[in-house]
Amino acid sequence: MMLSHSVKYAALTLLLLLFSKVNAQDPKYPSEITVSQQGNRNYKTIQEAINSIRDLGEKEVTINIKNGIYREKIIIPSWKTKIKLIGESKDQTIITNNDYSGKVVANGLDAFGLAKMSTYTSYTVLIQGNDVTLENLSIVNSAGRVGQAVALHVEGDRFVAKHCNILGNQDTLYAATANSRQFYQDCFIEGTTDFIFGKATAVFQNCTVKNLSDSYLTAASTSKNQPYGFVFLSCKIVADSAVKKAYLGRPWRPYAKTVFINCDLGKHIVPEGWNPWKGDKMFPDKEQTTFYAEFKSSGPGASPKNRLSWTKQLSEKEAKTYTLKNILGGTDQWTPLKNN
Repeated sequence: MMLSHSVKYAALTLLLLLFSKVNAQDPKYPSEITVSQQGNRNYKTIQEAINSIRDLGEKEVTINIKNGIYREKIIIPSWKTKIKLIGESKDQTIITNNDYSGKVVANGLDAFGLAKMSTYTSYTVLIQGNDVTLENLSIVNSAGRVGQAVALHVEGDRFVAKHCNILGNQDTLYAATANSRQFYQDCFIEGTTDFIFGKATAVFQNCTVKNLSDSYLTAASTSKNQPYGFVFLSCKIVADSAVKKAYLGRPWRPYAKTVFINCDLGKHIVPEGWNPWKGDKMFPDKEQTTFYAEFKSSGPGASPKNRLSWTKQLSEKEAKTYTLKNILGGTDQWTPLKNN
């Protein structure tokens, strides 16, 4: 007897659904994995655990990482999504590497076919997959003061970092792409020059940010069509004892957007607050299109009357628009935290 096309289609759909259900429960792909250097858990390295996760899987997978110093260069590629990396404790679960721009590649060529590393390949951790969360971890680039050396490089969308240390010198955190929304809560971030940089829309809430040298904190490269760039909410800006003069930011690209709201600024922040990055031959007049603003900055580095004329002090009404929903919501109404 010949089956109609609709019956065949319905049968095929049912088989696919049944396969998906069985597949989702496949013990080969557990929803929770533990990494320990002692060898008494699922994996000894973090990268092995990431590689074991189903490509483009539908369920969230948690990788619990036991205390230890993990000397790895980690990649979460675009086809690995919905992953949580949770350390046993922030200060004792450490992922570290020491690559930097200009370093000769040990095994021939890097990912871009180059014999020397660049800023973009110097990362300790690279996140390209969507819906990745990091908690209770230290991510370190230990190359030292040798130029650009990224600790954390994030390209994926809907990224969250909670209670993490992100440590390096120049270019510590690369919040990379325009289609990436990122949320950092209760994190500690330190570096020397432009150590929070990139094109992403990123919110830093209740974070401590530490300048390690007389230089620049942020270097946003926000695109023209992005309504928001980097937004710091109730953050504390501190410095190493040797630091005397630092800027809140300078624009890497002409439409850079960076805003500080209700932040406590240390005495190392210069009265003018910001820098226009003069001397950039490709983009010589970035202050004409850059959006740099503050609202109710406090502490000895708060100096609203002395800020550069092309920067802005937000009104109460303007400041109220800087909610997580407005900044990060997007068309899918993403909410990294509830009730915001």
